[in-house]
Formats: sequence, C-alpha cells, structure tokens
Amino acid sequence: MSVTREYDLIIFGATGFTGQYVVEEVARIAEEENITWAVAGRNIEKLKVGLENVEKQTGKSLKDVGVIKADVGDLNSLNEMAKKGRIVLNCVGPYRFHGEAVVNACVKNGTNHLDISGEPQFLEKMQLDYHTAAKENNCYVVGACGFDSIPSDMGTVFLEQQFAGQVNTVEAYLNIKAEHGFHLNYGTWQSAIHGFACANELKPLRKKLFPQRLPVMEPKLKSRGVLHQNPIVKSWCLPFPGSDRSVVMRSQRYFYEKEKKRPIQMAVYFQCSSIIAAILTILSAVVFGLLASFKVGRSLLEKYPKVLSFGVFDHKGPTKEEIDGTSFVLTLVGKGWNEKLTEPTDAYSNKPEKELVVRVSGPELGYVTTPICMIQAALVLLREADKLPSEGGVYPPGAAFAKTSLINRLIKNGINFETGLRSSL
Repeated sequence: MSVTREYDLIIFGATGFTGQYVVEEVARIAEEENITWAVAGRNIEKLKVGLENVEKQTGKSLKDVGVIKADVGDLNSLNEMAKKGRIVLNCVGPYRFHGEAVVNACVKNGTNHLDISGEPQFLEKMQLDYHTAAKENNCYVVGACGFDSIPSDMGTVFLEQQFAGQVNTVEAYLNIKAEHGFHLNYGTWQSAIHGFACANELKPLRKKLFPQRLPVMEPKLKSRGVLHQNPIVKSWCLPFPGSDRSVVMRSQRYFYEKEKKRPIQMAVYFQCSSIIAAILTILSAVVFGLLASFKVGRSLLEKYPKVLSFGVFDHKGPTKEEIDGTSFVLTLVGKGWNEKLTEPTDAYSNKPEKELVVRVSGPELGYVTTPICMIQAALVLLREADKLPSEGGVYPPGAAFAKTSLINRLIKNGINFETGLRSSL
C-alpha cells in the first residue's frame, strides 16, 4: 500500500443513511487523530450539502475535507477514488449488489478496504476471490467492521484473553434496549431479504473457501432449540440469524491454521422481553421466510417494509429520539478448562470445569456503535499495521485486529468490554 496517498480515509457512500453517521464520527475525531479524509459518492452537490450539515451538527470546520465523485457503475471512478486513499470506508449496501466493484478497485490499487456488511455470502466470497490478490498487493480487506460483527468477534477475542485457560464453547446473547422504539433503515432490510433468499449459495461457497473442515471438538456444543429460557441473561431467547457466528468462526479458523489455537464452538441468541414477544418474533420470522423464498414475496417485502417488518424497517430510518434511547448488551458465556493442552486437537479427559461471562455493551447499534467500530478499526489499520496479519489479505475483524489496541480504543469511545461472572462448573 502506498504511503503517499492524498487522504488517510475516504468514506464512500457518504450521503447514504449510515454513511452520514460515519461522516459525523470522522468529523468528531479527525483533528485529534490528525488524519486527512474525504467523502465520495455519485452526487457532488449532495456530498457538499452533507458536509455543511455535519459542520452545523458538530461545530467542526470541514473546509479541508475532500469531495470525490465515484459510482459503483463507473469502474474508472472507483479506481480513481481508490488511488487517492490509504483506506476506503465502504458504506454502500446491499453489498451483494454494490460491494464487489469497490473491493476490486481497492485491491487492484493496493488500497485498504473496510466495510460494515452483515452479509455472509458477500464476506466469504470476497475472501475466496480476493485474498490472494490482496496479499500480493499488500493491502487489507476487512469486512463486518460495524455492529456486525465487531462486538461479537472482538468480544470472543476478549473472552479468550481473559479466560486464563482453554475455551471450548461460547454462547452469545444479544439484548437490544429501546426506550422509544427500535427502528432500522431500509438498506438493512433489503440485505436481509436477499441474504435469506440466497442462503443456498453458502454451502458450495464454503466448500471452495474451506476445503478442509475444522476438527470436531468435544464435548460438542448442544443446540438449545428454537426457544429457551436462559438463567444467566434471565430472558426467553431465540437463535439469532445474523452474520456473527459465521464471522467469528472465520476468525477461529485463522487462529487454528496460523497460530495452532484450538477453535471454539459458538452459538448466538437473541433475547426477548417476554414469552409473548418471543412467539410473535417466531411468527414474524416465519412470514418473512415464506415471502423471501419466492420472487413475488421478495417484491412485496421490498415494497412494504414497514408493514411486513411490523414497523422495524422503513425508508426513513430511526428518529434522533429513537437513536438516543436505544442501546445494546451482548453477553458472551464461555466454558472450558483451566489448562491448555499441547496440541489444539488433543482431547480432554474431563468435562469443562470453568465458566466466564463477558459483556460488550454500547449505544444504538446501527448508527452510533457501527460508525464508532468502523472508524476505530480504520485508525488501528492506519497506526498499527505491524500488529495485523503479516501479509495483506481478506480477513474478519477478530483475525485482523486481535493483537491491536482496538478493544481499548472502543472502550475509550463508549463501547464497553467487561468481565462478569467467573465460576467453576
């Protein structure tokens, strides 16, 4: 990667719903971090108006911020954008439709690329198709650098660091607290629709990406079923269909293959406020799954997001009051042994004897936590490239940032990592 680029960071998709919040977060920290940056997108006038709005909101002077015209439909413009920056922060989704062209331009020009995708098919396809080229061009492509999936991936890294022994299993429980209602933008809804519709792409993709399966670890992590009541988080819980587990397991594979660490087993759950809320969520998921499985149903989901998501998604996104009143807690429960064995595949003769609970918590997940995670990951990449994997390539955040100061940076910016209950089993 060239060190003589015009900008440290380029925010691509700066006028999009999430992109605007990323711009605000960069404006907040740019002077303190002494970075140069630019915004990029299809419409120069909208980009300039967006910067003016952020100036008013933050009180920061943005007269030196660059403005770059770039469009996913114009490959030359993407190449020109990539040549100007050390890192492109890609906020244009759904990534399955718009992401690859940006990754391609960045890798071709030796530019680092971070995204906030929660789409396993996109993330894993980029690793399959671009890992070798990124290594050759000495640049890093790190996906899932927002709420999906830094809290879970770095939370697992943190749990393993604090465990003082060998972790066998991690069960994660997500609790979203919303005082004034919970609301997300249409782009996230669209990504979910097409991710579900194309879920059958994952199995053949993973066979190509990972020809060798991870070794089977004992004792196996047992499924808790569709609905269970958990005594640690004191909630009814459902399996969480997001990208967290797949991202964490890609990091675990990296640690196993490169560092000879025993891979953990993982399951992720979503906490519900009551059994009634859990049942309604199940019914909503059934309706969503049925509609997303055929073309006309997907068209209806995209046309009527607010109605068919029961008010969670729409084109407007959340209000400031909703954002200010929303927060999250991710509880990770790790179980394992006090001692590590010599080889990662060595079998233990006794059952897991130790438990550690870790909690990752922070403000609203989509438009406050996500920009914080993305920007702090970018700053670590700028400042601590020597602590990343020794060669460039395509990585999940845990594999990329495990040895960096990212967790400490997140803590300083309002994303808390803390150990809770520690006990013998």
